[in-house]
Amino acid sequence: MRPVWRCRACGAHWPCQPARLGLLVEYRHDRTALLVYLGVLMAEAGEQLGSATGLHERFLAWARARSGTMFHVNHEPGAEIHHTDPFAVPAGQRSPVRRLRGRLAAPVTLWTAPGPAGLTVSSTLVAEGEPDRLLGLIDPESDLWAAVEGAGRFAVAPLGPPHRQLADRFAGLFPSPGGLFAIGSWTDTPYGPVPSDAGGWAGCRLDAGREYGWGLLVEATIEAVDLAEETDPLLHYRGRYRELS
Repeated sequence: MRPVWRCRACGAHWPCQPARLGLLVEYRHDRTALLVYLGVLMAEAGEQLGSATGLHERFLAWARARSGTMFHVNHEPGAEIHHTDPFAVPAGQRSPVRRLRGRLAAPVTLWTAPGPAGLTVSSTLVAEGEPDRLLGLIDPESDLWAAVEGAGRFAVAPLGPPHRQLADRFAGLFPSPGGLFAIGSWTDTPYGPVPSDAGGWAGCRLDAGREYGWGLLVEATIEAVDLAEETDPLLHYRGRYRELS
């Protein structure tokens, strides 16, 4: 997020570890283009951050690495990106608020909108009332938000344990050749496509979106609910996917 150059999702200095992984995947066939892109951003950050030091290491040094394997993708999606995280903030240096957030187990959901566009979201809250409402925190710079703003509506589907790889793909942590929706079976709805094997979905009308912390608080009215057979939820806890024991 400009001009402070922090990640809206985690609050760490950008490019944070997930952002670096996403960039390496996106530019996996053209490292030179990645370095040029990062060089332009480093110059912009230098102007906005003033006397900040270590920008070369932060923006470029990690992308030049050639020795060893920078990323080892685990066979269990969402469990860990690699055995040792070279970019992670040491546990003792993480903010108490970030550590508190990590201790709050959250359901993993997929938000989609006509376009189509989609994003994995683990901050979804349903509030019963007249009308029923739905709240969530998302990345304001995501393709999803642009699609939601344009359409004025979106769909929310709870994900289950079989959707770990899908959740990683829509979170930008797993390659998506052919596009995010190229893999899997999808059901078209007026609010956006939803996984055919999801435990159901809710169709929402956008009411408002406003900055909230590092993210964007989306407020919506639930207009439709389609529930399938009840399935176990996929949870996110302390940076990993979990299941109900």
